Amino acid sequence: MVVLDSTIVNIALPHIQDALAFSTTDLSWVLSAYTLTFGGLLLLGGRAGDILGRRRVFMTGILVFTLASLLGGFAQEPWQLLAARALQGIGGAIASPTSLALITTTFPEGPERNRAFGVFAAVSAGGGAIGLLAGGLLTEWLDWRWVFFVNVPIGVLIAVLAPMYINESEKHPGRFDISGALTSTLGMASLVYGFIRASEEGWRDSVTLGSFGAAVILLASFVLIEMRAKEPITPLRMFADRNRSGTYVIMLSLAAAMFGMFFFIVLFVQNVLAYSPIESGLAFLPVTVAIIVGAGLSQRFLPVLGPKPFMVTGSALTGLGLGWLTFISPDSSYLSGVLGPMLVFGFGMGLNFVTLTLTAVSGVAQHEAGAASSLLNASQQVGGSLGLSILVTVFGTASRNEAEKQVPQFLAHASPEQKAEFAKTHELPGSWGHAVLSQGISTAFLAAVAMAGLALLTALLVIRVRKSDLEALSGRAAAGGPVA
Repeated sequence: MVVLDSTIVNIALPHIQDALAFSTTDLSWVLSAYTLTFGGLLLLGGRAGDILGRRRVFMTGILVFTLASLLGGFAQEPWQLLAARALQGIGGAIASPTSLALITTTFPEGPERNRAFGVFAAVSAGGGAIGLLAGGLLTEWLDWRWVFFVNVPIGVLIAVLAPMYINESEKHPGRFDISGALTSTLGMASLVYGFIRASEEGWRDSVTLGSFGAAVILLASFVLIEMRAKEPITPLRMFADRNRSGTYVIMLSLAAAMFGMFFFIVLFVQNVLAYSPIESGLAFLPVTVAIIVGAGLSQRFLPVLGPKPFMVTGSALTGLGLGWLTFISPDSSYLSGVLGPMLVFGFGMGLNFVTLTLTAVSGVAQHEAGAASSLLNASQQVGGSLGLSILVTVFGTASRNEAEKQVPQFLAHASPEQKAEFAKTHELPGSWGHAVLSQGISTAFLAAVAMAGLALLTALLVIRVRKSDLEALSGRAAAGGPVA
């Protein structure tokens, strides 16, 4: 349900932009408002499940998520939608960690847990595929608001059925690190806002600089709080293991590129290629298939080869696909400029998903399973938010530069009506606008390649885990030993 809501909204973004008068850069907040609260509070949600009982926390999160979806569907102003999306993120952060934590505490490490993670990855990919199709169908046949309304009956059904099928977990005594959760979430929000503000107002803007300054103070405060807290929301000892730390960096980097890829390709296929929402949903299905194939292969051969080969190969293929997308132009078709790179990108991501998940939680004591799994998910969500804001900044700068080149050509050939419309909206129509959008997108993908490059370097230089290391971690976990 959580994955579905990310993809289902992606397809509706151009229609949301038109209905509520978002700029292209501000439109990214429809995604970031959700992912920031989701990623920032995931660790708190995981801790809540450990302390209060996972079924109870799961149901609470689902109900909050459902209410937020209802409010989002009724939004009349941009701020109302963004507030609802932030509340959705809070609900997702409360409910989501319990699912992965239940897997890590229910299945023993080894082949059985590998299969469970494979199913988990396949369900996640399936949710993404359903979201892409459902988003297209609902937006085209009904209205973009139904991408939010559709969650309401699903959420109610889950809340009703959960007590019948999910047993309550054992509760562990502990404290809630509220100050750590707030400073980390607000710090990341300030950082993301600074990048998005810079894309519109420039790097010397006082609000931009103030936002970055606040981010530094808040994130530094977060680290100090976690160092001194008796029960920190982010156990810093989790980062003592180089393989686990490297795993988090790889997930953060790849998620940063992935969120940007979906955001910009949706804009390209609908605004330049003039695809309908349904056609846009179908256009992304090959990516989902590629992810499922990659995840299946990694699940099958991970016990034979160990995780590092999949991390290296997956990160390299992801970077290759993104590099291919830097050649996108107004003349690119779906077959010639979009499908091929998306397949390469999706297969690379599929190789990484199961591998990263398994490596991140291997050797973690059961009472910290919620924190470990939540930290991996937080890396994905926060990385996606931060990465999208950086890519939007690059996009905004490149688009403005290209617009300055296109305006004289437009004014030389435009009709009086077109000139009058341009004076009102400041948006170039037709081929001129397509050139601006395409140039911004292709330049943004250059930055995405750098993000994938960071993942590749981390996999090559930091990750040292081999098959034998993974087996050793499994043995310590089975014996109840400490985290490596």
